[in-house]
Amino acid sequence: MGWSLRTLPTLSLEQFAQWCKLLEERTGMQLVPQHKALLESQISSRMRELGLDDYDDYYQRVTQGAAGMLEWTVIIDRIAVKETSFFRHRPSLEYVRNYLQTKINNQSLTQSFDVWSVGCATGEEAYSLAMVINDCFELAALNPYYGITAFDLSMSALATARKGRYAKRKIETVKAEEFKRYTKQTTDGNYEIVSRLRERVCFTQANIINHNRLPGVKVDVIFCQNLLVYFRRWLRRDILNAFTDHLKPGGILVTGLGEVTEWEHPKMQKITADEVQVYVHE
Repeated sequence: MGWSLRTLPTLSLEQFAQWCKLLEERTGMQLVPQHKALLESQISSRMRELGLDDYDDYYQRVTQGAAGMLEWTVIIDRIAVKETSFFRHRPSLEYVRNYLQTKINNQSLTQSFDVWSVGCATGEEAYSLAMVINDCFELAALNPYYGITAFDLSMSALATARKGRYAKRKIETVKAEEFKRYTKQTTDGNYEIVSRLRERVCFTQANIINHNRLPGVKVDVIFCQNLLVYFRRWLRRDILNAFTDHLKPGGILVTGLGEVTEWEHPKMQKITADEVQVYVHE
């Protein structure tokens, strides 16, 4: 029987705890018991590729030496990639649109409009932001003076994001007018984000728990949704505090609904709204 057909044993609770500890130490990601089956499936799939049938042997391979760090980049890509979609939470994106439109209307946009997309996965969120931002500049007949820096831990996800090419089913959440203006069909039947948007987005690998290594720049918008929920409360607080230091005066932090509770900062004011969770830098 080939390795690919062999049934591996179940990941024990002790082994699951060992992996949880490693993942939290290296990525800040906190797994719960409900994640055990998913973790087991990703690890066992990789072990079959390597011809291994012992979880402890594979754990040692991942955690020892330079070869271990290379193997870590392979397995973390599979574990960390999260499901995403275009315009996953449209009210938050529309808030960014209105925020920028107000700045343009008030003629208070005196420099580049800069945005971070944190935990961008395969790029759909960053390109959704690019669409609403580009809309504002085109509506005002202004040169598109903006840039989006998109961060993620997974190198494979970032590689997909940089291509900007998606199956039709992935584009279905884009409105017809957005679809017409910002995508084009490729010869293989997929759809590609137009170059004028792709050139405005820089995808880069970053581990958000090492926030002291983030670019030392000030930005107008930090968009971080469906990521903080994987971290412990104290780590969320540290990350949010670090985000505050990277916002321009008047800049906004957009998080997922319910992801941030009980966090307060003397320089940040929470916006009262039903459909979005936004903080403004005073």
